[in-house]
Amino acid sequence: MKVSKMDERIHVLDSSSNVMSVIEEITNSGLQEEAFYVLDIGDIVKKHQIWKEKLPRVEPFYAVKCNDSLIVLEVLASLGASFDCASKVEINKVLEIGVDAKKIIFANPAKPASHIRHAANVGVDTMTVDNESELHKIFKFHQTAKIVIRIRCDAEIAQCQLGMKFGCDPIYEAPNLIRLARMMNLNVVGISFHVGSGCQDPPVFKRAIIHAKKLFDLAKELGFKPYLLDLGGGYPGNKGTSIDKIAEIINSALDDNFDDDVHVIAEPGRFYVASAFTLATSIHSKRSVRSDKMSPNSVTHNMYYINDGVYGSFNCLLYDHQIVTPIPLKSGCGKMTPSSIWGPTCDGLDLVVENMLLHEMDLGDWIIFEDMGAYTLPVASPFNGFPIPKVHVVAEEHIWLMLKDALPLSEDHFVIGNTPANLRLGLDIGGTKIDDWKNQPIDCNGSDMSDETTTTSDFIYDYVEVEPIN
Repeated sequence: MKVSKMDERIHVLDSSSNVMSVIEEITNSGLQEEAFYVLDIGDIVKKHQIWKEKLPRVEPFYAVKCNDSLIVLEVLASLGASFDCASKVEINKVLEIGVDAKKIIFANPAKPASHIRHAANVGVDTMTVDNESELHKIFKFHQTAKIVIRIRCDAEIAQCQLGMKFGCDPIYEAPNLIRLARMMNLNVVGISFHVGSGCQDPPVFKRAIIHAKKLFDLAKELGFKPYLLDLGGGYPGNKGTSIDKIAEIINSALDDNFDDDVHVIAEPGRFYVASAFTLATSIHSKRSVRSDKMSPNSVTHNMYYINDGVYGSFNCLLYDHQIVTPIPLKSGCGKMTPSSIWGPTCDGLDLVVENMLLHEMDLGDWIIFEDMGAYTLPVASPFNGFPIPKVHVVAEEHIWLMLKDALPLSEDHFVIGNTPANLRLGLDIGGTKIDDWKNQPIDCNGSDMSDETTTTSDFIYDYVEVEPIN
């Protein structure tokens, strides 16, 4: 069935509904086969409120690369957030929803020349630099740019280290870049750093802020008027995590080193979106392994094959070093068996969970994965012909009342009233032909399996005994 534009709207839930109840009603409908997401935009709103409360001096510039979903960008824009973009495509995506170019920082330290020219044409002036060649490119293509020198200050523990690729040495290289910019008559307006994505070393922010203060002082000595401090990313966003310790260290370091006239920003990504997305996957195949020679009929390991994998949403396992936790939608009981969970493609690398104890599950059972909003969908591909999961967007009524008139959102973005009936079936809002989604009879022998006397089920399979695997 073709998904209509209407399907991109936000479903306003009644008081008895929530993310898990929506997932259960979609999966219980019997009409949903593909993996899907439920996005709770109320979770993003809550994160924004936490950010403003914990880091009142720091303006968030959301890292678009983390999750460039249009509705995510629109919600954040409606909350007043600014944006960190890494390419001209990301810049255009943010500008197209009505965000002012002054609310964008082009935070990729190594930019293609055509992207610098494009930034100049559309009025995006603030951009990061960590090397001499970048200064020469900017001198050639965007001489009025506001340059932010990116220094390296790595967290000892981080989910993704970035210092090996970006950031100049704050003691030796950064001063030379500031001096070169002075010679080229380019405008250095500030200092930035990125301690690493998913930082678990809060004191690193204090070390980086102290480095930045020294470079601010040098820039002033050379005749610049720096006013921008960019704290980069690194803020955890999974359920059960907190930015309290990081915020405490940042706030203290800012008070000790920078006056209120310095504009402080940061580039949170996963903080805003990680916990807002919940992924639902179903088991389409299963292999029971019997490898105990002393008990050849006993299952020693279950291999479950689901309809999303590392070439889709779970690319985060490869690229973001994420650890995912499967949550069976149905409660199990009895003995737990060593199990693995595999993606749908023909690649042996398509392994989602290598080995964990799980209760017995059957074909058609659903497995839920929380905290799937960061660095998942933007990198997903339809490899082997398996589709990228669809996203259902939901919000509670008080979130609708808060955002329905906050541009770029409007009442047209929301679906009010009895609409969850279609949402629960996994259909687009405009869809009405439920019969199109019903399981069609399969003719395996050229005969008509739709005969009234034939009993059909969702799955047709036999359990086959196999020899033990050596």
